Amino acid sequence: MKPLFRLLSGIGGLLVVTLVAITTAAVIARYGLGAPLQWTEEMSGILMIWIVFIGAIGCEVEDSHLTINVVTMMMPEWLRHALTGIVGLVSVGLLGAMGWLGYKLAINAALKKTQILKISWFWLDIAVTVGAAGIAIVMLVRIWRAMRGRSDELLR
Repeated sequence: MKPLFRLLSGIGGLLVVTLVAITTAAVIARYGLGAPLQWTEEMSGILMIWIVFIGAIGCEVEDSHLTINVVTMMMPEWLRHALTGIVGLVSVGLLGAMGWLGYKLAINAALKKTQILKISWFWLDIAVTVGAAGIAIVMLVRIWRAMRGRSDELLR
């Protein structure tokens, strides 16, 4: 999944560069030119939402989400693997519910437009579904490979 991580990192990096450029332009326009750009705050919020969810998928691909494993490291290996599988499946279920609710929210808000840019709220809300689905797919692949006796290292 190294190519997937590179793709997600590239997209996330491009979004961050865009966010920094917009913020810089907003500061220059407001304090340097005395003419604030009205649309920058709205666009920054949209970019932030997508950066978070794209980044969350990338973190899952790299298995780099924060974990506290003090208790699990004291467990026997078979119990640790079983618990990891159970937690993974429960997480996939919760992500599925989150993705479905995000999709319903996006569909219901599709006709609503943002105040300044007039972008459909669908494009903001669908980020939740994209993020949840992406993380769930990566988790399912990891669980599938673990069940087949493959190492998690194969994901990278």
